[in-house]
Amino acid sequence: MSKRKLSRQQRWRIEKIQAERAARAARHDARDQDKLEAGAYGPERLGRVIAHFGRTLEVGSTTEDRTYRCHLRANLDALVTGDHVVWREGSDGSGVVVARGERDNVLERPDARGQLKPVAANIDQILIVFAVEPVAYANLIDRYLVAAEATGIPPVLVLNKIDLLPEDGGKLHELLQRYEMLGYPVVTTSTQHADGLEALHRQLTGRTSVFVGQSGVGKSSLIDRLLPDEALRIGELSSDSRKGTHTTTTARLYQLPAGGELIDSPGIREFGLVHLDERQVTEGFIEFREFLGHCRFRDCRHRSEPGCALLAAVERGAIHPERFASYRQILDSLDDDLR
Repeated sequence: MSKRKLSRQQRWRIEKIQAERAARAARHDARDQDKLEAGAYGPERLGRVIAHFGRTLEVGSTTEDRTYRCHLRANLDALVTGDHVVWREGSDGSGVVVARGERDNVLERPDARGQLKPVAANIDQILIVFAVEPVAYANLIDRYLVAAEATGIPPVLVLNKIDLLPEDGGKLHELLQRYEMLGYPVVTTSTQHADGLEALHRQLTGRTSVFVGQSGVGKSSLIDRLLPDEALRIGELSSDSRKGTHTTTTARLYQLPAGGELIDSPGIREFGLVHLDERQVTEGFIEFREFLGHCRFRDCRHRSEPGCALLAAVERGAIHPERFASYRQILDSLDDDLR
């Protein structure tokens, strides 16, 4: 579709509106600076963004157990939950964020226009939650693992509702062993047992974590048990569709009683692959990496090309055939999305 041509008057009006907005932002920033210089704000302090509401932030102090409602300096880039910041407290108990610290990483997801949007920062691990019910499919788990690998944030697999497992563990037990052999940490949990969350507590302590996973696997129930003092709503599992519903509406960082933090948000839970290309998907299968670059043809797509290093690895058992089939299924779904 060609761009609509604007008349000279329309261009002038757009430029005028943009100039007025810039001037308002500059005046707002100047007022902040005047207050800072006049001593209306206290000394610089370190904090972390607990939640984000437009240009207003909830910032947690690193020196005391409380939060402050702060506004954002006009010259700062957008902040997200989990960002480390420098802020100054005002005489009325509010504050102003004056700087953002360096990010170790940032978790992004595509918005409605397909543009990547940051939703959380400085995360130590992504916990991929799946459950005995609804049924955990290997391809779905692989999709979450690929998406996690693309962020550079270590993933952890969490099997919930283990009280529903058969005594021998069934096929899920075999599936977990396959991922453990690849080097992925695996944690099993249940909210029905008194000690069902001990392994999960150990995995979370001292780290900043996020939960991802399909609806109905019990993410909100786990968070409710991990944070007993927080009033979190829990989405019920539909008795008909056996699917759950999202209940959290904004990204928020929670302090865990035993130490560490947990960031919860639907924007994080809805974790997909639409923003990844074929190369990123291929590299997201960690056991493929040692074979990449060794195919006969540089543009090998690992389908049926002669001299394909991945296909040869599958034939001799170095790559599990079901993982390779899952990989091909993901690539095919990307091709379908582009049609």
